[in-house]
Amino acid sequence: MSFGFPLGLLSLLSLAPILAAYFLRRRQKPRTVSAVFLWRTKSQRAQAGPRLQRFSREASILLEALAVVAAALFLSDLRFGRTVEQRHLVLVVDGSLSMAARPPTGKPVAERVRLEAARLVERERVGLLTVVESGVHPRVLAGPQVEATRALAALEKWRPQGPAHDLVPAAQLGKELAGGEAKVHLLTDGPLPAGAALPPEVELTALGQPADNLALVSAQRRDEGELAVVTVRVASYCGSSREVAVRFEGPSPRLETIRLEPGATAAIRLSFPGAGPISVALPDDALIEDGRARLLPSPVQKVRVRLLSGLSAAEAAAVRRFLEVAPGVLPAQPDSGADLTLGPEGSGATVQLGAKGALKSFVGPFFTQKHHPLLEDVGLSGVLWTAGDNPNGRPVVTAGDTVLISEEEGALRLNLELSRSNVQRTAAWPVLLGNAVRRARLSSPGFQKRQLTLGEEVPVVTEPGGSYTLEGPSGARAVLGAGAVTLPPLSPPGTYRLLRDGEEVDALEVLAIDPRESDLRDRGAARLPAKAAAGIGLAALADRRAVWPLVLLLVLLLADFSLTARER
Repeated sequence: MSFGFPLGLLSLLSLAPILAAYFLRRRQKPRTVSAVFLWRTKSQRAQAGPRLQRFSREASILLEALAVVAAALFLSDLRFGRTVEQRHLVLVVDGSLSMAARPPTGKPVAERVRLEAARLVERERVGLLTVVESGVHPRVLAGPQVEATRALAALEKWRPQGPAHDLVPAAQLGKELAGGEAKVHLLTDGPLPAGAALPPEVELTALGQPADNLALVSAQRRDEGELAVVTVRVASYCGSSREVAVRFEGPSPRLETIRLEPGATAAIRLSFPGAGPISVALPDDALIEDGRARLLPSPVQKVRVRLLSGLSAAEAAAVRRFLEVAPGVLPAQPDSGADLTLGPEGSGATVQLGAKGALKSFVGPFFTQKHHPLLEDVGLSGVLWTAGDNPNGRPVVTAGDTVLISEEEGALRLNLELSRSNVQRTAAWPVLLGNAVRRARLSSPGFQKRQLTLGEEVPVVTEPGGSYTLEGPSGARAVLGAGAVTLPPLSPPGTYRLLRDGEEVDALEVLAIDPRESDLRDRGAARLPAKAAAGIGLAALADRRAVWPLVLLLVLLLADFSLTARER
């Protein structure tokens, strides 16, 4: 048993004046009458002051005392354990990176959210709490419907580090978990963007504060031989010009100073010897997280290429000229495997070159499959293409009813007779073969990128026959599937390792970079009440006081009235 509003017990003090009224009586002046029936019309007017005497209506005062107790129980919100547990509140907290901001005055935004959550629990007098964190994929931090103290404890460990996202899906999830009875509160750091519409049952509270902020909006690294080339871009979201000292920690520490005007950006490009990780740091400000970046080594993945026998002299010469200048390409050793093979039609090579049957020449128009990775930046304007019979596979490039390039089970077939074409003398030739080399490079086990920003999906390649695990700041999880796999965005930022059967295969760094989250100038405090009440009909009574004390009070008052109205 508990009391939701203990101050209501103060109403028991009203028993004192009631008891005093029963003990106090007015003195009546003695009157002599000649008959007993004249007592019925005696004067009710007191002729003297009050005096204490024993009362004679014990049943009446008992009923009135019980009525006062029933009223006190109602005012103090008497609750038994089972009733308290039925009170439920749903909190939706914004999980974006800007919620980790530390304004120059007041508490950090995340701490304000925790205090507001505790205040709502106390104000609504709830026993059950559900906490939902918004994000690209909303998730339940605590619950559904766990004890309020446990949910608030889970909220103490909450660290918002997600990219900018839409809050409406998380609000919809909170509404579904509320079940139409519990209230739903959305806690964020600023007003909603234009056009965003929350469910009418959700109440929004913004707890942010405008602040100046410097941020990294881009950070890239590329290892070229023994040098690591680092390029970063710094943005100023401040109200005045600033001189910014950018620190680089690595094999050879550097300190670069740049001057930024409000809203401007500046790029810094440096080269470092060695192959270790390089850290970039800006001065501490309102949002420290977006001023830090750790760049892992990102060497160009080597691709082993082998030429198969059967190519004509012109075809072999055209291919060798490309391989001599292509970066990251090595000839495959005779006793080792190859990542990319080139050979004649029917050889089973990754790229098959040649034309069979009656030859026909084309100068256009050429029809290409849009957005095919092998045709990226391939321009066929001014190309003379001589082709033979249509090869097998799915058409990629056609001219009329003739298939010029097809793809079948990962093999690329070029229906091309080089001796009667000029393709090898145009820009389309190295770009086309370069795309084939890039596809072979991306098919190697591991991550396709070493640096990712918040909200980016993670392309990874795994080989069949092994058990792959992804380890990061939030723990380990299995990577399901074989071949090219796309994982959802990773959170929180940090270093993630790809393990195969317990051994590290590759690693990447997720950077806390999102320009939309770094601009804190539009943050502020606001409150948007819910447009519709939670719960309908009897379900809405779940948040009210118990009504049985009121019923008992009414019964006791009626009984007392019946007792006192009776003739004595």
